[in-house]
Amino acid sequence: MTRHPRSIDSAVLARIRKRGPGYVFTAVDFLDLGSREAIRQVLSRSARRGEIRQLARGLYDVPVTDPGLGVLHPSAEAVARALAGRDAVRLQLTGAAAANALGLSTQVPLRVVYLTDGASRAVQVGRQRIELRKTTPRQMATAGRPGGMIIQALRWLGRQHVDEKTIAILRRNLSPGDRSGLLDDARFAPDWIGKILRRLATPKAP
Repeated sequence: MTRHPRSIDSAVLARIRKRGPGYVFTAVDFLDLGSREAIRQVLSRSARRGEIRQLARGLYDVPVTDPGLGVLHPSAEAVARALAGRDAVRLQLTGAAAANALGLSTQVPLRVVYLTDGASRAVQVGRQRIELRKTTPRQMATAGRPGGMIIQALRWLGRQHVDEKTIAILRRNLSPGDRSGLLDDARFAPDWIGKILRRLATPKAP
């Protein structure tokens, strides 16, 4: 049964309002409510009315407003998640952003790079640039797993900057479930990182 255009508008906006501020989305998130073209028109009209914000072509959000800072930009993670959902691809955070996410660095980069098994693309959101960079199946073998994040963070830090404090921070943030996959992930890492993953996979003796 075909929905009436006004019914599609109402259904899309109801879902957006339910998710609330901070929600980043594309037309793909609403294809169960209508055709791709109908959803695109709904989002375009809503953006013109100021009900949602257009971040880039086909990419929208519900802005978060801070009393002191004003209207904020969405996180790189939220943007990347929306792009991954739209393109049906996997992502793996890399570099300084991966190290920051694991508590190994306080640096918040203006360029956030994700490895992907899809097409390379980039989106500028405020001052931050989010890049999706196509890579090899081997690099994506650990994507979305704790081991994948650790591999990328340690690559960025470099062997000479990894010490016992680094390993202690990583160990502290790993649950038993996280540790269970590290032995398998170690075979996709450089030798020196593989050794660290195998250490982390073993619970520290009391």
